[in-house]
Formats: sequence, structure tokens, C-alpha cells
Amino acid sequence: MTTRDNVDIHYKDWGDGRPVVFIHGWPLNADAWDDQMKWVADNGFRGVAHDRRGHGRSDQPWHGYDFDTFADDLNDLMNHLDLRDATLVAHSMGGGELARYIGRHGTGRVRQAVLLSAVPPIMAKSPDNPEGVPDAVLTGIKEGIVKERSQFWKDTAEGFFGGNRPGNKVTQGNRDAFWFMAMHQSIQAGVACVDAFGYTDFTDDLRRFDVPTLVVHGDDDQVVPIDATGRKTAQIVPDATLKVYEGASHGIALVPGDKERFNRDLLEFLKN
Repeated sequence: MTTRDNVDIHYKDWGDGRPVVFIHGWPLNADAWDDQMKWVADNGFRGVAHDRRGHGRSDQPWHGYDFDTFADDLNDLMNHLDLRDATLVAHSMGGGELARYIGRHGTGRVRQAVLLSAVPPIMAKSPDNPEGVPDAVLTGIKEGIVKERSQFWKDTAEGFFGGNRPGNKVTQGNRDAFWFMAMHQSIQAGVACVDAFGYTDFTDDLRRFDVPTLVVHGDDDQVVPIDATGRKTAQIVPDATLKVYEGASHGIALVPGDKERFNRDLLEFLKN
């Protein structure tokens, strides 16, 4: 698919039935949703997932790494495939894309929303958001990418999946898949997206939600703290249900055990 500003966006389209659109987190791509894509397709739904610009197999322009642009790319995809009555499912940074899409384009094509370990309403620490992530951490992420991103992604995978916690179920495959997808993100997108997902305020976007919304977050998320994000989102969105996964990491959709639980919760929500 080619966007309104001539950027080619790669997407997958699996199965038949009511559409479920998956929006990946940073620094991943649509492959992060393969388990869920197969799960929904096997259960009578149509799974769609795209690589965000600058990620995976999509084009890598120098500019356009802001949430207005990401939301408009999603809108282009929804229009291109003429998706209607869709459930939007977003992880991490993708939650900002979902929120801004509804803020800018409404819910005319949307039936439900799912926010998984997502960054809204705002991730960065401030006097109004004392539970958020400090500026020094966000700056350190950008510096790590520029300094030696391959090793940085290997190191980052540990906290992303909770591999640094006793008794974790993280596999080497989880770590390798994270590194592989991260290395297919452009370095420009990697750095620019940190400012975008760290400092964009989605509060007004969340207030525009008028569809049933499922918020899922692990209470041991070391990347996107639940008290700064998931719990506040569930309070802001008018018709939201919050499910807290005890001890779960940021990578819920991929870690054995948490993945299966999320798949079950997702399917139950889809059937409503």
C-alpha cells in the first residue's frame, strides 16, 4: 500500500471474517503479532497487521515519525482495505497510534479497541505524571541506539520480556526475534520514535473513544510503567475494562504463558 505522501507500507492480511487490525510496538514490526494473527484467523476473524513506516519491510523515509503521521498511515490502510466494524489491537507505542487514529479519524470504522502494555496517556515523567519514565532514561535509549544499536537491542530484550526476573519463562527465541525485528528498524526511526512515544500526550484522544475498550497491562512492565499508563487510560476512556496480569512483563503477547492468556482474553473480547 502507498500512503498519501508516497510511502510504501507493508501489511499482512490473513483469514476471513470481521477484521482485527494489529498495531505493533517499537522497535518491532507486524511479525510480532504472528501468533495472534493466526489465532484470530483460526477462530473466524480476519487479521491485518502492518509494518509502521521506518520499521520492518515498509519504506524508511527521513521524516514523518510523529503520531499524526502514524495515525494517517493507519487511516490510509483502513481505507485501502475498506475495513469496517474492525477491532483495533495495539501494543506499546502502537497504543499511541491507535489513540491518535481515533482522535483524528473517529470510530466510524471501529467496533472495539484493545490497548496492550500501551504508552497512553503519556509516558514521560513530569509533575503531573510522577509515575512516568524519567527524561534521563529516554535520553539513554537514544544514545544506546546511536552508539551501538545491535548490542543495545540485545541488552534491551532482557527488560522488555522480564528475562532479568527470577523464574521467568522467556525463551532465547523471544530474545532473538526481538533483536531481529529491531535491526530491521531504521536508525532514524529508532531515535525519532523515542521522542514521539515518550512525550506525546494522548489524553484528549482517549477522551474521544466511544467504543468498548480492553486495557491489558502487566504489573511488572519495566518499559511502560502501568501506574503511569494503563491504569490512567482505563480511568480516562469512558467504556474501558482493565485487566492486570500479575508479574507480567512488557512483552505479554510473546512470552509463553502470558501469550496464551492474552489470546484467550482477546478472543473473548472479540466475541462480544
